[in-house]
Amino acid sequence: MDFFHQLFTKVPLLALFISICLGYLIGKFTVGKFTLGGISGSLIIGVLIGQFNVPIDTNIKGIFFALFIYCVGYQGGPQFFAALNIKTLNQLIAAFMMTFFGLLTVLGCAYFFNLDRGTAAGLAAGGLTQSAIIGTAGSSIANLDASDAAIKLMQTNVAVGYAICYIFGTIGPILMVTWFFPTIMRWDLRKEALDLARKMSGGKVILEPGQFNAVKRVDTRFYRVTPEANAVGLTTLEIADRVTGLAVEAIIRNGEQMDMDGSTKIEAGDIVGVTGVVKVFEQVPNWMVDEVAAPEGFQLVEENRDIILNNKQFHGATFESLQKVDLETRHGVFISQVSRAGRDLLVVPSLELQLGDLIKFTGTTSDLNRIQKMVGYHVTAAPITDFVFFGLGMAIGMLIGLIHFSIFGIPVVLGSGVGCLLSGLFFGWLKSRQPRFASLPVGASTFLRDFGLAVFVAIVGINAGPQAVSSIKEYGLTLFFLGVVVTLLPQLVGFFFNYFILRIKNPIEACACVVGGRSSNAGFAGLLEKAGNATPVVTFTVCYAVANVFLTLWGPVIVGIVTKNAAP
Repeated sequence: MDFFHQLFTKVPLLALFISICLGYLIGKFTVGKFTLGGISGSLIIGVLIGQFNVPIDTNIKGIFFALFIYCVGYQGGPQFFAALNIKTLNQLIAAFMMTFFGLLTVLGCAYFFNLDRGTAAGLAAGGLTQSAIIGTAGSSIANLDASDAAIKLMQTNVAVGYAICYIFGTIGPILMVTWFFPTIMRWDLRKEALDLARKMSGGKVILEPGQFNAVKRVDTRFYRVTPEANAVGLTTLEIADRVTGLAVEAIIRNGEQMDMDGSTKIEAGDIVGVTGVVKVFEQVPNWMVDEVAAPEGFQLVEENRDIILNNKQFHGATFESLQKVDLETRHGVFISQVSRAGRDLLVVPSLELQLGDLIKFTGTTSDLNRIQKMVGYHVTAAPITDFVFFGLGMAIGMLIGLIHFSIFGIPVVLGSGVGCLLSGLFFGWLKSRQPRFASLPVGASTFLRDFGLAVFVAIVGINAGPQAVSSIKEYGLTLFFLGVVVTLLPQLVGFFFNYFILRIKNPIEACACVVGGRSSNAGFAGLLEKAGNATPVVTFTVCYAVANVFLTLWGPVIVGIVTKNAAP
């Protein structure tokens, strides 16, 4: 014992990384559908290592939680704001009410069982499986007018409550949406998922993870020009004018690739590489006759380029009108995709373009340079973090966290956790609207999110270690059963509220509202397995984005409403 105490005292970060390592190791083990997960594992190992009284600066914990919660907001920002529309209003209400029922249940348990603020917040974090509550509640507890010993004990109780209640908090939603609700409602989720898929797709196949549409909109093929071909004697630009949606990209004459431009003429015997919209290739044999394989080792280099529309001339114009600009400009350029606010749009002639739309063009570099000058500006595909906006976003989040106010006389301090969440939501939305700014690549944001939470939770466990044993003895079994209540009761009330009041009666959507409103990834995974396709994804995403925000906000609210402080 003394050896480890001395070792961890000399190198405190060693305890941190051992907690993460062993925590994620035990988190990999599964029992049936239950997986403990690396976060819960890191917390448990942290509590055990904390028995050696490891001195770790708590400021490290605050920094990494801020990184975690900012990235959660950043990744969910586009979906959160996109969900705020009249079409998904009943799902938005369902998500909020699920979190609200959860809050009421926690507050009821705290009142009837005389729980202190920290234990109540831990009950919420574990029973509702929202790890972020540990940080937002802990931050609010730190600002209370209480003794240092009481504050430290309540922050310990947050971690203990989370650890005790998390296991059933994870299992509960799986049981409810894969067995309980389908049984009492007599639903066959697989059949309902297939019916919903046909309805949502209009007869088209819904792509599963890993699948893709092999049918190309734009393709490149090679033809040999015979003496009787209509293309003989025409320039490459004249070909493009007479066959709309086609461009000559390469001419191979006498075995050598030619330097070409719009005035280059086609001759008999040429092998011509043409790029175009697939449906126009049925016209090509009339012009060039014989399709052939590309010459061995020949390369025709083109690129996909994302360009943001900022030319006001095309705001409100249709996709068809963009294709009708002068031939000199549009020659050799093809549109393969249009996205708006992070969502891909159906590319049809009647699609109305808006400023800020991201248009994916395909063509050679010289052709794309020409069209870019007319349309807007290029968004680089390189995964580079915009540290100017990243630093600004974190700073704004910290400033928002200083805000404090009262609700019906109850003091509420937002804290850096809530502040960085709100800031992350805004900058994530800004990136979806203006891709030039606030770039934080998916890989980078995912790493910061996962590593930030792992470090935060491990330090929480290490700091809680010395007091954890006594807290478990005091609240252990009682807290576990309260966790069962907090897990199950909001789901029961929320499901029937959604079904009878909000009229969400489709079985897949009704179950997706339940797991999304709890931000339960494990429950969602179980529902996906039962459905056998991706039909729950849309509803879950809408509810998950809303629930993530409100469940995180409940941390300071619980600390503000519950009045009992722990007695050290």
